[in-house]
Formats: sequence, C-alpha cells, structure tokens
Amino acid sequence: MAKRGMITDEIKRCSHELLGYEIDCAELRLMPYVQYVMMNEQRVDPIRMKPNERKILSKWREMNFIEGGASGMIVSKAFWDALHEILWLGYVDID
Repeated sequence: MAKRGMITDEIKRCSHELLGYEIDCAELRLMPYVQYVMMNEQRVDPIRMKPNERKILSKWREMNFIEGGASGMIVSKAFWDALHEILWLGYVDID
C-alpha cells in the first residue's frame, strides 16, 4: 500500500507522460508547496526553501514549467494541470 507523498509506478508513468520525465520524491513533496504558493501570495519564501528544492525550481524554470520565484512566480497551464494530476495520485487517491 502506497503512503502519502511516496513515488508509485503510477506517479512515475503520469509524470513521464505529462512532464516528459519521471519525478523523484523531493519533487513530489515540493509540489504541494508550489500549489499553495500559487493559490496564495504567488511568491516563494526563500527562507523556507532547502538547497535541493532550489535546484528543483531551477530545473522547472529551465524546462519552462515556471518563471520567477521569490519576486513572484508564474506557472504554465500545462504544469499546473500536471501538478494537480500528480498531487491527486500522490496525496489524495491513496489505496
């Protein structure tokens, strides 16, 4: 039985299909924060970010999934949709 926030085969398949690669656990666990940020102040709090999370945001910027960060964040519609599908699988639809 999968636990919340854990990578499953279904999450791997979904992320590969929607994002073009298989996400790892750190990326999955950063996604709820990105969702929260975009639903609220729309800017990342650098104090709350770990170095590996900054690297993930940089990767997502390079892939054109997001823009900005601490001064204001923008996410693409495709990334927003993918993020919610992956969050559904990783945090809501738990067997």
